[in-house]
Amino acid sequence: MIRIPLAQLAPGTALCAAIAFAAMGLQRIEEHWTGRPWLEALVIAILLGTLLRTLWTPSRRWAPGIGFSAKTLLEIAVMLLGASISFQAVLDAGFALIIGIAVVVAVALGASYALGRMLGLPKRMAVLVACGNAICGNSAIAAVAPVIGARPADVASSIAFTAILGVIVVLALPLLVPLIGLSMTQYGVLAGLTVYAVPQVLAATMPVGLVSTQLGTLVKLVRVLMLGPVVIGLSLFASQQAEGPRARLALNRLVPWFIVGFLGLALLRSLGAIPEALLQIVMPTATLLTVISMAALGLGVDLKVLGKVGGRVTLAVTVSLLVLIAVSLGLIRVLAIP
Repeated sequence: MIRIPLAQLAPGTALCAAIAFAAMGLQRIEEHWTGRPWLEALVIAILLGTLLRTLWTPSRRWAPGIGFSAKTLLEIAVMLLGASISFQAVLDAGFALIIGIAVVVAVALGASYALGRMLGLPKRMAVLVACGNAICGNSAIAAVAPVIGARPADVASSIAFTAILGVIVVLALPLLVPLIGLSMTQYGVLAGLTVYAVPQVLAATMPVGLVSTQLGTLVKLVRVLMLGPVVIGLSLFASQQAEGPRARLALNRLVPWFIVGFLGLALLRSLGAIPEALLQIVMPTATLLTVISMAALGLGVDLKVLGKVGGRVTLAVTVSLLVLIAVSLGLIRVLAIP
């Protein structure tokens, strides 16, 4: 429930929306000239917000709307993303592959978090890097951030470096096909397990073949579905840490409202209860709200803090990705995927 008067939210929210529309316009220009969005609007929004924050420090007049955009609008966007998930697609993947994907996500989470802590990253940032690497990049970071109470600077830096590496993966991953002799099926599984975003999976698999694209997209969707259990688990852990193991945990603290909404919309989508016409509205709305939230996060970034952790975050994300690729190749061999 919003306790701040709407008039106080308006200036900061409008500013974030303006940055978001500028970012989306720049993505359109990028797509026109390059054929694909190498740098997505949500990343551009962070960069624009950070640039503006570097040149100008917002007064207290802007703070309520910026905070509302960074938290509440982001939570609404995460909830709406549930409408893109179909449980039937998960079942069609087969039990062995589903279990294998869950194992890869679990191993990647643990390894990435451990690497982040070894490199001296704060606990919350290490969690963000681990979730972004293991599950779905920017979307996972955005979903986990409000649950663990991550700082805007941590969120922005995690997303920025993950996004940069995501572009590199899209360009470099197809080279593994001739280097290690992957079939189109094997490469599709590898891409689905390692590439961060669904659009990036398409970009990484289309040059290889239709089979790779179809399987890669399916595996990626199953991997994205792991976000729900991970966020619920983190929510439970965060509640216990904050209140003590003997404290009584309220349901809304244990499972955030937007995660309940996420799972509810996923169930409705699976049952065919969401009309296609409504999906055509819901998904662009979720995208827009996410970009506005990223602009707000950018406005909260102190470049001096970002500079101090940049090298460590880059190394943590890079090494974590290499571990994820190695574990994914291991799964392909274990399941004897042809």
